[in-house]
Amino acid sequence: MNLPSWRDWLFSAKAFLASMLALFIALSLDLPRPYWAMAAVYVVANPLAGATSSKALYRALGTLLGASAAVFFVPLFVDAPELLSIVVALWTGTLLFISMLDRTSRSYVFMLAGYSLPLIALPTVGSPQTIFDVALARSEEIIIGIVCASIVSATVFPTSVSTVLGQRITTWLDDAGSWADEILRGEGASPATPLKRQKLAADVTGLDLIISQLGYDAGSRDIVRHSRELRGRLLMLLPLFSSLADRLHALKAGENPLPQSLVAVLNDVADWLGQGGGSKAGDTVDILSRKIEDLQQSDPDFGWNDLVLSSALARLKEIVDLWQDCLTLRDQIIAGGKGGVWRPTFRHRNVVGPNRHYDYALLAFSAGSVVVGTAIACFFWIFTGWQNGAGFVTMAAVACSFFAALDRPAPFITSMFIWCAVSLVIAFTYIFAILPAINSYEMLVVAFAPPFLLLGLLIPRPQSNMLAMLLTVNSASFIALQDRYTSDFTTFTNEAIAALAGIGFALLWTLIARPFGAEIAARRLVHAGWADLAETAAGARSADYERLSGRILDRLGQLVPRLAAVEDRELKKVDGFAEVRLGFNVLMLQKERARLGASSASSIGAVLSGISHFYRTRLKAGQALDAPDDLRQSIDESLRVIAEENAGSGRDSLDALVGLRRALYPQAPPPESWRSKQSVFLPLSLAAE
Repeated sequence: MNLPSWRDWLFSAKAFLASMLALFIALSLDLPRPYWAMAAVYVVANPLAGATSSKALYRALGTLLGASAAVFFVPLFVDAPELLSIVVALWTGTLLFISMLDRTSRSYVFMLAGYSLPLIALPTVGSPQTIFDVALARSEEIIIGIVCASIVSATVFPTSVSTVLGQRITTWLDDAGSWADEILRGEGASPATPLKRQKLAADVTGLDLIISQLGYDAGSRDIVRHSRELRGRLLMLLPLFSSLADRLHALKAGENPLPQSLVAVLNDVADWLGQGGGSKAGDTVDILSRKIEDLQQSDPDFGWNDLVLSSALARLKEIVDLWQDCLTLRDQIIAGGKGGVWRPTFRHRNVVGPNRHYDYALLAFSAGSVVVGTAIACFFWIFTGWQNGAGFVTMAAVACSFFAALDRPAPFITSMFIWCAVSLVIAFTYIFAILPAINSYEMLVVAFAPPFLLLGLLIPRPQSNMLAMLLTVNSASFIALQDRYTSDFTTFTNEAIAALAGIGFALLWTLIARPFGAEIAARRLVHAGWADLAETAAGARSADYERLSGRILDRLGQLVPRLAAVEDRELKKVDGFAEVRLGFNVLMLQKERARLGASSASSIGAVLSGISHFYRTRLKAGQALDAPDDLRQSIDESLRVIAEENAGSGRDSLDALVGLRRALYPQAPPPESWRSKQSVFLPLSLAAE
């Protein structure tokens, strides 16, 4: 583990300052549970000012929603504890399901509102007349905490979200540029995309949360549109890289070596991508574009290699344009949107849409398991009459909700159990050894500084963020600091047992209800992709270019981390970008079919029908069957018909058919009808150079 940086120390100091300020205000106002204000600071604390503000806003809204539900439901069902248990469980699970459908920071509203109901309502069932006062106090103390956290974060050496976003984009472009360099210089030109390169799609989808926080950062609001434009272009680059790698592999597998003119252009593009832009980037793009256009064939009726070359050059031109847009947008984001009017270079086709893929059945199952688990915990409390059962149910609901979106929640709940026990030890030490000697607020601050400053150093680190947050929040909550010192060993012990038992129950229930890991989710993602392609080829989504591309690439972003975690050899073979390319080509054929002659349109219809049937067959069999030979013959026939009937006007259709053939039959020899044709590789004027 690396030593904490000065930024980590600064963040920890700011979080501790905000927590002590919140505690002071809550104590001054004589609120019943001032430690809630202190704990709330660490719940929303984030190194980025915009992220803290967004989480603070949504925590306030979630708390108010949960508190309002508690005030409504407790008086209504207090005399029917079984029915109240069902209401609490359904509320928690339903709000959790909604939160999993929203991948922005806004999702926190719903998850928090879900488990705030049992947190506020259950401890008051023995005295329902106090529910309004408890809900009001909870809301007041949490709002004090989040306001203090937001003010300190925004005024004391604030860190802008746009700064971190710019750094993440630069890192991503460096990784993508490395892959592009491998492809263009030959080492990475292979028909299959390595898993480490498919991971780039997951990295882009990981930017969504940061982009959603830009609007809450005063200095970043002007770049929200640019950030969304950039996200679509980053995702669009990936299947183009994969397509170019495939075409270059096909060309190198032929009898003739690549012409030196083509190799020179590939090297020029590789050099430019590696430079990261510059003041003369626009001039460089124009020069590269002209060189690529000079290499493109004017007549598609040559040999198979010329068709593949034409497709490769088209992808190369799109990559150059997209890369220029990405560099310009990145610079605009880093400059805070003050770099002037942005005009896109890439105009050939629509970029990736913002649509997402949701596995509603799996999400519903995850939320349903929380509903059933919370209900069982409630019934256990009712039938045992456990005095501290409210704490047991609350911790069970919180633990189940926190990790419900994960494929394997059990290891994380286990960690939560361990660190909850550690926080109880910290709380015990303070309550019975340190606080009795404290007689002023200043001394209290000094006493709290060592552990909370050290724990605050772990919050900015992604690998320890959740555990550090749990430690700080639980420690503050279990200490249960009041305006007057009180300590009761029996009460503390019972509450500690209830908390650990609740997390332990959540762990046991998760192991029973969700014993599977990432494999089932990965399989469902793959099958959903097949279903999407079958419907698109059948014409059910012919005008769905942006939405389909968004869903396919979002699915890929969800699939790649799971592929790295599964042992299934068949799933390991999945090349997500191959299906992305296939989907784009299907949509292109749907678009071009209406512009071609009757014979060409009929041949494309046969190809699309064959693709739809093939993917439905895969779905029915539940495995990745090889594409049938008759579909390849149908593609070859369509290539012949379009080339003969359209005399140069069907370039896009030919390009799409080449893409389909390469995606479905990467090892197949060239079509028989094209083998005997002349393959000049380059226009004669260039070949003579």
